[in-house]
Amino acid sequence: MGTPEPPRSCAAPTWPLHRTAALARSCHPGPVAAVTVIAAVLGTGAGLSGARTTLLVAAVLTGQLSVGWCNDAFDARRDATAGRRGKPVADGAVSARTVWTAALTAALLCVPLSLACGPLAGTLHLAAVAAAWAYNLGVKATPLSWLPYATGFAALPAMAALSVPEGPPPPWWLVTAGALLGLAAHLGDVLPDIEDDLRAGVRGLPQRLGPTRTAALLPLPLLAASATLALGPPGPPGPWGTATLAIAAPTALTGLLLARTWRKAPLAAAVIVAAADAVLLVVRGVGPG
Repeated sequence: MGTPEPPRSCAAPTWPLHRTAALARSCHPGPVAAVTVIAAVLGTGAGLSGARTTLLVAAVLTGQLSVGWCNDAFDARRDATAGRRGKPVADGAVSARTVWTAALTAALLCVPLSLACGPLAGTLHLAAVAAAWAYNLGVKATPLSWLPYATGFAALPAMAALSVPEGPPPPWWLVTAGALLGLAAHLGDVLPDIEDDLRAGVRGLPQRLGPTRTAALLPLPLLAASATLALGPPGPPGPWGTATLAIAAPTALTGLLLARTWRKAPLAAAVIVAAADAVLLVVRGVGPG
Protein backbone atom coordinates (compact mmCIF):
# COMPACT_ATOMS: atom_id res chain seq x y z
CA MET A 1 0.00 0.00 0.00
CA GLY A 2 1.60 3.28 -1.09
CA THR A 3 2.27 6.21 1.19
CA PRO A 4 -0.63 8.66 0.95
CA GLU A 5 0.18 12.04 -0.46
CA PRO A 6 0.21 14.84 2.12
CA PRO A 7 -2.79 17.17 1.85
CA ARG A 8 -2.22 20.30 -0.16
CA SER A 9 -1.86 23.31 2.06
CA CYS A 10 -4.24 26.20 1.52
CA ALA A 11 -1.32 28.49 2.50
CA ALA A 12 0.74 27.59 -0.60
CA PRO A 13 0.24 30.96 -2.34
CA THR A 14 1.54 32.94 0.63
CA TRP A 15 5.13 33.05 -0.65
CA PRO A 16 4.27 35.04 -3.81
CA LEU A 17 2.13 37.31 -1.65
CA HIS A 18 5.05 37.81 0.74
CA ARG A 19 7.33 38.66 -2.16
CA THR A 20 4.77 41.11 -3.56
CA ALA A 21 4.55 42.86 -0.20
CA ALA A 22 8.34 43.02 0.02
CA LEU A 23 8.51 44.45 -3.50
CA ALA A 24 5.99 47.12 -2.52
CA ARG A 25 8.01 48.03 0.57
CA SER A 26 11.23 48.26 -1.42
CA CYS A 27 9.94 51.13 -3.60
CA HIS A 28 10.16 53.60 -0.66
CA PRO A 29 6.35 53.84 -0.45
CA GLY A 30 6.24 56.90 1.83
CA PRO A 31 8.10 59.31 -0.47
CA VAL A 32 6.46 57.75 -3.56
CA ALA A 33 2.98 58.36 -2.13
CA ALA A 34 3.85 61.87 -0.93
CA VAL A 35 5.29 63.04 -4.26
CA THR A 36 2.41 61.46 -6.19
CA VAL A 37 -0.21 63.18 -4.02
CA ILE A 38 1.61 66.49 -4.42
CA ALA A 39 1.57 65.95 -8.20
CA ALA A 40 -2.21 65.48 -8.06
CA VAL A 41 -2.57 68.68 -6.02
CA LEU A 42 -0.35 70.58 -8.45
CA GLY A 43 -2.35 69.29 -11.41
CA THR A 44 -5.54 70.55 -9.80
CA GLY A 45 -3.91 73.89 -9.04
CA ALA A 46 -2.78 74.21 -12.64
CA GLY A 47 -6.39 73.82 -13.80
CA LEU A 48 -5.90 70.45 -15.53
CA SER A 49 -8.96 68.37 -16.34
CA GLY A 50 -9.58 65.17 -14.40
CA ALA A 51 -8.24 63.05 -17.24
CA ARG A 52 -5.06 65.09 -17.66
CA THR A 53 -4.49 65.18 -13.90
CA THR A 54 -4.81 61.38 -13.85
CA LEU A 55 -2.26 61.17 -16.67
CA LEU A 56 0.10 63.47 -14.77
CA VAL A 57 -0.27 61.38 -11.62
CA ALA A 58 0.37 58.14 -13.53
CA ALA A 59 3.54 59.57 -15.08
CA VAL A 60 4.85 60.80 -11.73
CA LEU A 61 3.90 57.55 -9.97
CA THR A 62 5.73 55.32 -12.45
CA GLY A 63 8.76 57.59 -12.34
CA GLN A 64 8.87 57.57 -8.55
CA LEU A 65 8.42 53.79 -8.43
CA SER A 66 11.32 53.30 -10.83
CA VAL A 67 13.57 55.57 -8.77
CA GLY A 68 12.64 53.93 -5.45
CA TRP A 69 13.18 50.39 -6.73
CA CYS A 70 16.45 51.38 -8.39
CA ASN A 71 17.66 52.84 -5.09
CA ASP A 72 16.86 49.74 -3.04
CA ALA A 73 18.33 47.31 -5.55
CA PHE A 74 21.54 49.27 -6.09
CA ASP A 75 22.11 49.89 -2.38
CA ALA A 76 21.26 46.34 -1.22
CA ARG A 77 24.84 45.28 -0.49
CA ARG A 78 25.69 48.52 1.30
CA ASP A 79 22.47 48.37 3.34
CA ALA A 80 23.23 44.80 4.38
CA THR A 81 26.79 45.72 5.37
CA ALA A 82 25.51 48.68 7.42
CA GLY A 83 22.94 46.45 9.13
CA ARG A 84 20.00 48.61 8.10
CA ARG A 85 16.77 46.85 9.01
CA GLY A 86 13.58 47.04 7.00
CA LYS A 87 15.29 47.01 3.60
CA PRO A 88 13.58 44.14 1.71
CA VAL A 89 16.36 43.45 -0.78
CA ALA A 90 19.11 43.62 1.84
CA ASP A 91 17.02 41.44 4.17
CA GLY A 92 16.52 38.82 1.45
CA ALA A 93 12.73 39.23 1.37
CA VAL A 94 12.88 39.88 -2.38
CA SER A 95 15.68 39.40 -4.88
CA ALA A 96 17.64 42.25 -6.40
CA ARG A 97 16.83 40.87 -9.86
CA THR A 98 13.08 41.15 -9.18
CA VAL A 99 13.45 44.73 -7.95
CA TRP A 100 15.64 45.72 -10.91
CA THR A 101 13.02 44.25 -13.25
CA ALA A 102 10.31 46.28 -11.51
CA ALA A 103 12.42 49.44 -11.70
CA LEU A 104 13.07 49.07 -15.43
CA THR A 105 9.43 48.20 -16.15
CA ALA A 106 8.22 51.28 -14.28
CA ALA A 107 10.79 53.44 -16.09
CA LEU A 108 9.61 52.14 -19.48
CA LEU A 109 5.98 52.85 -18.58
CA CYS A 110 6.99 56.33 -17.45
CA VAL A 111 8.20 57.32 -20.93
CA PRO A 112 4.91 57.25 -22.87
CA LEU A 113 2.90 58.47 -19.86
CA SER A 114 5.20 61.48 -19.45
CA LEU A 115 5.23 62.38 -23.15
CA ALA A 116 1.44 62.11 -23.25
CA CYS A 117 1.37 65.08 -20.85
CA GLY A 118 2.94 67.16 -23.61
CA PRO A 119 6.34 67.06 -25.36
CA LEU A 120 7.97 69.72 -23.17
CA ALA A 121 6.35 68.59 -19.93
CA GLY A 122 7.20 64.96 -20.65
CA THR A 123 10.80 65.66 -21.64
CA LEU A 124 11.28 67.72 -18.49
CA HIS A 125 9.88 64.96 -16.29
CA LEU A 126 11.96 62.26 -17.96
CA ALA A 127 15.07 64.39 -17.46
CA ALA A 128 14.21 64.65 -13.76
CA VAL A 129 13.71 60.86 -13.52
CA ALA A 130 17.04 60.32 -15.28
CA ALA A 131 18.71 62.69 -12.80
CA ALA A 132 17.23 60.69 -9.92
CA TRP A 133 18.59 57.45 -11.39
CA ALA A 134 21.97 59.14 -11.77
CA TYR A 135 21.79 60.08 -8.09
CA ASN A 136 21.16 56.44 -7.14
CA LEU A 137 23.95 55.17 -9.35
CA GLY A 138 26.71 57.42 -8.08
CA VAL A 139 26.00 61.15 -8.00
CA LYS A 140 24.92 60.84 -4.35
CA ALA A 141 28.56 60.23 -3.46
CA THR A 142 29.70 63.54 -4.98
CA PRO A 143 29.45 67.20 -3.93
CA LEU A 144 26.63 67.53 -6.51
CA SER A 145 24.40 65.12 -4.60
CA TRP A 146 21.85 67.89 -4.06
CA LEU A 147 21.39 68.62 -7.77
CA PRO A 148 19.12 65.67 -8.73
CA TYR A 149 16.81 66.49 -5.82
CA ALA A 150 16.65 70.17 -6.75
CA THR A 151 16.09 69.26 -10.40
CA GLY A 152 13.33 66.78 -9.62
CA PHE A 153 11.41 69.03 -7.25
CA ALA A 154 11.69 72.00 -9.60
CA ALA A 155 10.49 69.87 -12.52
CA LEU A 156 7.36 68.65 -10.73
CA PRO A 157 5.43 71.96 -10.53
CA ALA A 158 6.87 73.01 -13.88
CA MET A 159 5.56 69.79 -15.44
CA ALA A 160 2.10 70.48 -14.01
CA ALA A 161 2.09 73.98 -15.49
CA LEU A 162 3.42 72.80 -18.86
CA SER A 163 0.79 70.05 -19.03
CA VAL A 164 -1.91 72.68 -19.53
CA PRO A 165 -2.63 72.73 -23.29
CA GLU A 166 -1.33 76.01 -24.75
CA GLY A 167 -0.78 77.27 -21.23
CA PRO A 168 1.85 79.81 -20.17
CA PRO A 169 5.33 78.75 -19.03
CA PRO A 170 5.82 78.21 -15.30
CA PRO A 171 6.70 81.37 -13.37
CA TRP A 172 10.14 81.82 -11.84
CA TRP A 173 8.91 81.65 -8.25
CA LEU A 174 7.29 78.26 -8.86
CA VAL A 175 10.45 76.63 -10.19
CA THR A 176 12.66 78.32 -7.57
CA ALA A 177 10.47 77.13 -4.70
CA GLY A 178 10.51 73.59 -6.08
CA ALA A 179 14.30 73.57 -6.27
CA LEU A 180 14.57 74.83 -2.68
CA LEU A 181 12.20 72.11 -1.47
CA GLY A 182 14.32 69.57 -3.31
CA LEU A 183 17.43 70.73 -1.52
CA ALA A 184 15.59 70.48 1.82
CA ALA A 185 14.31 67.00 0.98
CA HIS A 186 17.87 65.87 0.19
CA LEU A 187 19.25 67.19 3.45
CA GLY A 188 16.39 65.69 5.47
CA ASP A 189 16.58 62.32 3.72
CA VAL A 190 20.33 61.90 4.19
CA LEU A 191 20.66 63.41 7.68
CA PRO A 192 19.75 60.24 9.66
CA ASP A 193 22.25 58.09 7.73
CA ILE A 194 25.27 60.37 7.51
CA GLU A 195 27.45 58.34 9.87
CA ASP A 196 26.65 55.05 8.09
CA ASP A 197 27.23 56.69 4.72
CA LEU A 198 30.64 57.99 5.75
CA ARG A 199 31.67 54.52 6.89
CA ALA A 200 30.58 53.21 3.48
CA GLY A 201 32.60 55.87 1.66
CA VAL A 202 29.60 57.91 0.45
CA ARG A 203 30.56 61.58 0.53
CA GLY A 204 27.77 63.68 -0.89
CA LEU A 205 27.15 67.26 0.18
CA PRO A 206 25.44 66.43 3.54
CA GLN A 207 28.12 63.89 4.44
CA ARG A 208 30.83 66.46 3.75
CA LEU A 209 29.00 69.01 5.91
CA GLY A 210 28.47 66.52 8.73
CA PRO A 211 25.29 65.94 10.78
CA THR A 212 25.51 69.11 12.87
CA ARG A 213 25.89 71.54 9.99
CA THR A 214 23.38 69.62 7.85
CA ALA A 215 20.79 69.83 10.62
CA ALA A 216 21.45 73.54 11.03
CA LEU A 217 21.15 74.13 7.27
CA LEU A 218 17.95 72.11 6.74
CA PRO A 219 15.36 74.70 7.88
CA LEU A 220 16.79 77.40 5.60
CA PRO A 221 15.65 76.02 2.20
CA LEU A 222 12.31 74.98 3.72
CA LEU A 223 11.62 78.51 4.93
CA ALA A 224 13.01 80.04 1.74
CA ALA A 225 10.70 77.89 -0.39
CA SER A 226 7.62 78.88 1.60
CA ALA A 227 8.62 82.55 1.50
CA THR A 228 9.16 82.34 -2.27
CA LEU A 229 5.70 80.85 -2.81
CA ALA A 230 3.99 83.28 -0.43
CA LEU A 231 5.78 86.45 -1.52
CA GLY A 232 6.95 85.71 -5.08
CA PRO A 233 3.65 86.14 -6.96
CA PRO A 234 2.36 89.68 -7.45
CA GLY A 235 0.15 91.05 -4.70
CA PRO A 236 -0.01 90.44 -0.96
CA PRO A 237 0.46 86.89 0.39
CA GLY A 238 -3.08 86.77 1.74
CA PRO A 239 -4.29 84.53 4.57
CA TRP A 240 -3.14 81.29 2.92
CA GLY A 241 0.34 82.62 2.26
CA THR A 242 0.59 83.88 5.82
CA ALA A 243 -0.63 80.54 7.17
CA THR A 244 1.94 78.66 5.09
CA LEU A 245 4.73 80.82 6.45
CA ALA A 246 3.43 80.22 9.99
CA ILE A 247 3.41 76.44 9.44
CA ALA A 248 6.86 76.18 7.83
CA ALA A 249 9.04 77.38 10.70
CA PRO A 250 7.63 75.25 13.57
CA THR A 251 7.35 72.19 11.31
CA ALA A 252 11.01 72.41 10.29
CA LEU A 253 12.06 72.91 13.91
CA THR A 254 9.93 69.99 15.11
CA GLY A 255 11.50 67.74 12.50
CA LEU A 256 14.95 68.53 13.85
CA LEU A 257 13.90 68.04 17.48
CA LEU A 258 12.37 64.63 16.75
CA ALA A 259 15.36 63.43 14.73
CA ARG A 260 16.97 61.75 17.75
CA THR A 261 13.98 59.46 18.30
CA TRP A 262 12.75 59.18 14.70
CA ARG A 263 15.46 59.10 12.06
CA LYS A 264 13.18 60.23 9.23
CA ALA A 265 11.59 63.13 11.14
CA PRO A 266 13.47 65.84 9.19
CA LEU A 267 12.35 64.30 5.88
CA ALA A 268 8.78 64.05 7.16
CA ALA A 269 8.92 67.73 8.11
CA ALA A 270 10.11 68.59 4.61
CA VAL A 271 7.22 66.62 3.11
CA ILE A 272 4.69 68.40 5.37
CA VAL A 273 6.01 71.82 4.39
CA ALA A 274 5.97 70.76 0.73
CA ALA A 275 2.34 69.66 1.12
CA ALA A 276 1.42 73.00 2.71
CA ASP A 277 3.17 74.76 -0.17
CA ALA A 278 1.23 72.63 -2.66
CA VAL A 279 -2.06 73.60 -1.01
CA LEU A 280 -1.00 77.25 -1.28
CA LEU A 281 -0.44 76.71 -4.98
CA VAL A 282 -3.93 75.27 -5.40
CA VAL A 283 -5.46 78.28 -3.63
CA ARG A 284 -3.43 80.87 -5.54
CA GLY A 285 -3.06 78.90 -8.77
CA VAL A 286 0.04 77.64 -10.59
CA GLY A 287 -0.24 80.17 -13.37
CA PRO A 288 2.10 83.08 -13.95
CA GLY A 289 0.04 85.59 -11.96
